[in-house]
Amino acid sequence: MSEKDEKLFVALDVGTSKTCAIVGRVTDKDIDIMGTGVVASKGIQKGNVNNIESAAACIDEALGMAEVQSSKEIRSVYLSISGTHIKGQNSNGVARVHTPEVSDDDIARVLDSASALNIASDRQFMHVLAQEYILDDRPGIHNPRGMPGVRLEAKVHVISGSISCAQNLIKAVNRCKVSVADIVLAPLAASETILSDDEREVGCVMIDIGSGTTDIAVWSKGALVYTSVLDIAGNHITSDISKGLQTTLTTAETVKIQSGCAMSDAVGSDEIIQFAMANGNEFRKLPREVLAKIIEPRLEELFDMIKQQITDAGYIDQIPGGIILTGGTALMDALPELCEKMFGLPVRRGVPRNIGGMVDNIQNPKFSVAVGLLLHASNPPDLKSYCSEEGRRKGVWDKIKDWFKQIL
Repeated sequence: MSEKDEKLFVALDVGTSKTCAIVGRVTDKDIDIMGTGVVASKGIQKGNVNNIESAAACIDEALGMAEVQSSKEIRSVYLSISGTHIKGQNSNGVARVHTPEVSDDDIARVLDSASALNIASDRQFMHVLAQEYILDDRPGIHNPRGMPGVRLEAKVHVISGSISCAQNLIKAVNRCKVSVADIVLAPLAASETILSDDEREVGCVMIDIGSGTTDIAVWSKGALVYTSVLDIAGNHITSDISKGLQTTLTTAETVKIQSGCAMSDAVGSDEIIQFAMANGNEFRKLPREVLAKIIEPRLEELFDMIKQQITDAGYIDQIPGGIILTGGTALMDALPELCEKMFGLPVRRGVPRNIGGMVDNIQNPKFSVAVGLLLHASNPPDLKSYCSEEGRRKGVWDKIKDWFKQIL
């Protein structure tokens, strides 16, 4: 991408089922979508690269499509990352203020202190997100910069990930002769575009159900307080349908998308579906209710796991803003109703917001992460994200190399 196009950004979301590239231009009001490229993923499983060549080929194709549509050359991207290797935990840090007023250096040091945690040698911190600052025993401060004080504390949410998983993603992108400007946690990116400020402040849960993983992000008092990634997602539903209907995975996926329903009670008794049998020579007709009875238990299992995790973490009573569902599976009929039944909270589908331009195909839950990456790139979290002055000067690949130096 041309260096003179300072307000142009490219998002790259590499998932289990799809690889999506979006070119966006920052305007005074929102982000205009200038070009997109979406292809079926290969070489990716549950957020991890298992074949760099295949993943790179898909990335190259998606980027090429976005280049043609936007008429812009892509040189760097903002890349999402997910997978069960992602771990989040809360921590505290303390630092003495070295100047009369709190400076960027003071903030960097207190966040360094908060991230002084013991993690395995093959892992590294990805984000250190400030929840709250306490200056000289004054709590509830979101931005202490410029305030007079002596003792600065920070409560943070620390997200770490596998070095090798991040490295493999970057390698796949680099093989397309494109650099990575930054790596952003997928649920953090999705939250950027589908959650309102009020929802984050009052407390809510974002659930992104993709093909390979389900990402969970709990927000309270405007800050991220809990993250988790589960390996139960849309592909498990597809597998259940394949076995239950005795058909291929490809046919099961089509049936799920076209006729899937999360609750058997929401299906009319006269609704019929038709699909090809596994042998490919026969077609079968069944009540749609049969399909719903295959899907419903798996989704109940998923929501029960999520509810238990949030309960165990102590946040189940701090989310009156309810549940916001996103990701491709969020489009399934009656999914919000089932989720509301399981949690006893208000539930809505989350779609990308604050975008203009070519939005016809983008205002869809399955593009929440990609659009969120553009918003993250155009308006970095600043104090809500950790990055020292040295880190800001370095590219992502330099950071990855630094990670390896720590474990050699």
